[in-house]
Amino acid sequence: MNRITRATVHLAALRHNLAVVRSYTAGGARVMAVLKADGYGHGLTRAAGALTEADAFAVSCLAEALPLRAAGHRHRIVLLEGFFGAEEIPLFRREALEAVIHSPWQIECLEQAPAGEPIDVWVKVDTGMHRLGFRPEDAHAARERLRRCEAVGTIRWMTHLACADDRDDPTTTAQRRAFEQARAGLPGEASAANSAGTLGWPGVHGDWVRPGVCLYGVSPFIDGGERPPLRPGMTLEARLIAINHHRAGDRIGYGGTFVCPEDMPVGVVSIGYGDGYPRHASNGTPVLVRGRTTGLTGRVSMDMLCVDLRPVPDAAVGDRVVLWGEDLPVETVAAHCETIAYELVCQLTSRVSFVYAD
Repeated sequence: MNRITRATVHLAALRHNLAVVRSYTAGGARVMAVLKADGYGHGLTRAAGALTEADAFAVSCLAEALPLRAAGHRHRIVLLEGFFGAEEIPLFRREALEAVIHSPWQIECLEQAPAGEPIDVWVKVDTGMHRLGFRPEDAHAARERLRRCEAVGTIRWMTHLACADDRDDPTTTAQRRAFEQARAGLPGEASAANSAGTLGWPGVHGDWVRPGVCLYGVSPFIDGGERPPLRPGMTLEARLIAINHHRAGDRIGYGGTFVCPEDMPVGVVSIGYGDGYPRHASNGTPVLVRGRTTGLTGRVSMDMLCVDLRPVPDAAVGDRVVLWGEDLPVETVAAHCETIAYELVCQLTSRVSFVYAD
């Protein structure tokens, strides 16, 4: 029996989730599918291949954009952090890439760029995220400088929502107003809605929505409201490699953080933090064994973790263990780990075998 630690990426689920996004954008907003961080851990080019019906792609940097071009994708590609130095501008021109402009130094680079094919840009406005972008009162001046720049083609607008994952938080409405005021009277398409904005805030859709994590089947919301009809884009699984019978009072794993409350069977599973499963997963973090829910016992080790087999008395060595995916949303696991699903799907290591299936 080989050590099996496998992530199956469900390409049909990604296509389904894109269709769900379309159903939420009945007003006609176009879809910019976000593929950064290796397609949120699902594989950059394979995810792009499943999402070809999107109107554009978005990534963070050239290292993510260039493989998409090399794979033959002719979509518009927006780099969400723009260029990191003037030396990258020729590649933006050559590959017809679009740059988000968030800082004055980037405008200076474009003003000093030699003659050549102009590149399309998106002016980033900081409406409340306070990470990247021009202050709303400086947006007009930034756009005017770009408009006079021969290296710049079409100018569009962008902002990022800080609290859209909470559908009761008024911050999103305030950001929408600030964004509208910043570009009042000025032309140009606009984009504000991330996954949560797309699925929960139709008033911020604008001309372009930028769904990311929801395309991979993860609900972007933290408010406990209705879950969108998304399908998991990934199933992470391993195998039971041992079943041990312990006595009441026995302590399991490093530090003995789980104490057996009674005589009980404990399974050992072939996955650990060396594979990217979070070491800080708490006792009781759910897994599925034979399709039944049980929980972790003790600390996660580098190569293994232990699970309570009392709910699965017929478990056998070699049984499949689902860590997230089918009937176990990754955001549920993330909540037990006091993190977010984004981190879990993005941190799987090269020890995990990836399989792609429709």
